[in-house]
Amino acid sequence: MRTEERFVEMASTRPRCFWLDAGPGNTRRSIMGALRDDDVSLTYDATRGEVLRHRGEEVRPVGTDIFAVLEDELARTPPDEIWVGFFGYACRPDLPARKSRTDDPAMPDAVWMRTRRTTGFDRSAAPGAVRHRATRSVAETPAAYTRAFDQVQRALRAGNTYEVNLTHRVQVRDDVDPALAYLRLRELNPAPYAGFIQHHDVRLLSSSPERYATIDRDRMIETRPIKGTTPRATCPEEDDELRRDLASNPRFRAENLMIVDLLRNDLAMVCEPGSVTVPSLMAVESYASVHQLVTTVRGRLRDGVTGLEALRALFPAGSMTGAPKLRTMEIIRSVETSPRGVYSGAFGWIAPDGRADLGVVIRSLTTPGDGTWELGTGGGITVHSTAHDEYAESGWKAERLLRVFGTPLPGH
Repeated sequence: MRTEERFVEMASTRPRCFWLDAGPGNTRRSIMGALRDDDVSLTYDATRGEVLRHRGEEVRPVGTDIFAVLEDELARTPPDEIWVGFFGYACRPDLPARKSRTDDPAMPDAVWMRTRRTTGFDRSAAPGAVRHRATRSVAETPAAYTRAFDQVQRALRAGNTYEVNLTHRVQVRDDVDPALAYLRLRELNPAPYAGFIQHHDVRLLSSSPERYATIDRDRMIETRPIKGTTPRATCPEEDDELRRDLASNPRFRAENLMIVDLLRNDLAMVCEPGSVTVPSLMAVESYASVHQLVTTVRGRLRDGVTGLEALRALFPAGSMTGAPKLRTMEIIRSVETSPRGVYSGAFGWIAPDGRADLGVVIRSLTTPGDGTWELGTGGGITVHSTAHDEYAESGWKAERLLRVFGTPLPGH
């Protein structure tokens, strides 16, 4: 049976399962797996501040902090098992983030599943992936986006922040099977952090290009923020020109540098003094639909700092907040009209020995399996940004995802 067929069968028969294109110990390996009825999983609701532990028919509250509960579970996890799941944007209660209403049937803010068995296989390039030039044009910038953008500009000019990642949500109605939708997404937008996570009615489908963090056996932690994105062109000459413009564009370079400084500070809080380095600064990486400006920041964890503590210190990704993180998150909470949910969080796997590999939740779809879908999109705002251009950028970032449904983005 082909991998895709095994996956569709698994997703239809196993309520808790996953497929990740980032397997333990080998970035060219994918992993797939499913939980048995008596396996343990965790969910977190940020509005109620409640972590639930699921095992068989039993569901019981076990704490108020998903990071702390997962740390306790990892301490009791055998060395040959891993946890797979995601942290949503509002998972740190000590940071300001807009939360969902308690009566909102949205996804939980975190899902983590302890898996005893995984199937590993060589990651294959998704068939049928073609370069597609996304349009930059928009018919009209919505008034709600313009109001939020203007508020961000006032905060920038007042010196309260240097850069704000302004985002919004798009809802779609489509009855496509989530597993088939993921296979279609994997073809349309192949990415290093492709992934599918299913926990009963909860599903996350990702085609993310951005690394949140990896931690290896030597306790080296690495994050690779993306700031600066441009769509690709079908004409090779035009595509090369777009790539060169991205590499030299002063606005994109300034955005990237601000986030790099933020992440160097975040890593310095958990790493050995002097170990934090930037081995690659603003390299252009090309994917099926976009060129992106990517920096690598790396350090060695201090003795006594666990892998999960380090992941928490970085959370949420600086590329999805702006700088400085705390004040900018306060601004985001005041101007964005809907909670981010899983979007802007992190997903992947964590091992009990401290190793981990997680991507940033961007270029992703979520659904409770009832035919309703949501995606988040946005970008970094500086004093040099314009509302029209930023909204257009958010549109072509979302366009490849919406092709899963054959749906145009409203207003684009």
